Amino acid sequence: MFSEFPYWFSASIAVALGLAFGSFLNVVIYRLPRGMSVVRPSSRCPGCGKEIRAWENVPVLSWVFLRGRARCCGIAISPRYPLVELLGGLAGWAVLEKVLTTPSSEPEYVPYVLFVATLALVLGLVAAIFIDLEHMLLPDAITLGGAILGVATVRLRQMTLSESLLGTVVGFVIVWLPFHVLYRMLRGHPGMGLGDAKLLALTGAWFGWKGAVFALLAGAIQGTVVTITLLLVKGRIEEPEAVKKEREELRAELEKLEGDERAALQAELDLDPLAHEPGDGLGQARIPFGPFLAFATLEFLFAGDYLLDAYWSFVWGA
Repeated sequence: MFSEFPYWFSASIAVALGLAFGSFLNVVIYRLPRGMSVVRPSSRCPGCGKEIRAWENVPVLSWVFLRGRARCCGIAISPRYPLVELLGGLAGWAVLEKVLTTPSSEPEYVPYVLFVATLALVLGLVAAIFIDLEHMLLPDAITLGGAILGVATVRLRQMTLSESLLGTVVGFVIVWLPFHVLYRMLRGHPGMGLGDAKLLALTGAWFGWKGAVFALLAGAIQGTVVTITLLLVKGRIEEPEAVKKEREELRAELEKLEGDERAALQAELDLDPLAHEPGDGLGQARIPFGPFLAFATLEFLFAGDYLLDAYWSFVWGA
């Protein structure tokens, strides 16, 4: 077990792994929503396309030493890159703490496998947050992949397969039925995307139906607070620039088509709310909800028992 090693050694390895995978996470965040391979080609400069050498890609330190600019062409590199890498390092340390404080009578290899699986979950949620904030998109590779991983690792987390599968179904249905089916019947378009339902299915697969319900309610509360704050500060809520750009590209592609191809693409775009500009007013504003669901899932992972105990103590006055 991790406890067999000095804490500083285990923590150093965990943080180093988190930083390394955080660097890879930047590749995932950039390429996955663009339909690009996250494996090939190797990392390239976003400005001139030149291959980035290993010593120029050291997590956090490279960005600091190069003063936030690419060595090859001098283009500014977004602070998001070191931020994601730092979050990866923090995730490694936090997951190690979670594994160390989780009692287990399982074989010695189980904590190591649990550490890897849980770190994959946390990093996937971090990637989902940044992708949804920029593109209003939750890729299936993260949501469905994470749900499958949750079901596959139930034995490691002292959870039954039936609890995981029930949580998966509940997580999907509590978003899909009211916000995708019924809302569309009333308003003509879905109130939430299927990506949100799949993300909540992931939460249910890992933490059962209680975790899914918690993530939906906590995400809604936190999303409401952030939305009101943005309205008070900025007076409006705008779509991400990437969404506007993608809509313009779709329109340009539509103009090039004719006949059946044009009709087929038009029919597909008619069903996609993001293919149309949002209307005026708060009710027409588009807010990515995935980050709030993902953040609430992380809250449940690291502090779920404490939060539930605090809630029930408040409700019953204990």
